[in-house]
Amino acid sequence: MPDPGREFLNGHLLLDSGQLRGSFFQRTVVLICQHDSEGAFGLVLNKPTGSIVGDVLLSDVPDSLKSLPVFSGGPVQPTALSYLRESGSSDHEEPVIPGVTIGHSLEFLRDFAGQEPDPGQIRLFAGYSGWSPGQLESEIKREAWLTHPASFDLIFQAQPDQLWQHVLRLKGWQYRILSQMPEEPELN
Repeated sequence: MPDPGREFLNGHLLLDSGQLRGSFFQRTVVLICQHDSEGAFGLVLNKPTGSIVGDVLLSDVPDSLKSLPVFSGGPVQPTALSYLRESGSSDHEEPVIPGVTIGHSLEFLRDFAGQEPDPGQIRLFAGYSGWSPGQLESEIKREAWLTHPASFDLIFQAQPDQLWQHVLRLKGWQYRILSQMPEEPELN
């Protein structure tokens, strides 16, 4: 049930504000897929695992999916599967932003075989990012995160290794210095 007067971040990006150095979330961009009074669920968009779908999923999936990279969606349940794709009409998916849905069904991915999806319009994730009730709000209040509206292009078209810097630059000139900071400032 929605909480009047409370702002939820469904369909927004969270960006490390520079305070998460040394943690899993250093320089990450997290898409918030669900946020309500019971907590928040998101997927890290810019952390490829180095594995491809064909190496990770033992199940039969379409060939067009097998060579796609698998992203680390977050540190929670690293074997849990999620995917984002250009909107479909499946009972197994929920809308995240206009034009993008999230799903968790391996069966659905198997059934994708006849459809041969455009690999630029689907991303697969192992694990997820989760926050208990009030935790994300507390972290934002402590300025650990910056927020920015998500878009189809930022989810699917931007280069993952440059996404954090790219979104910071989109936020405006006041974030330019942060976007240009070296990953290990003490080595500078």
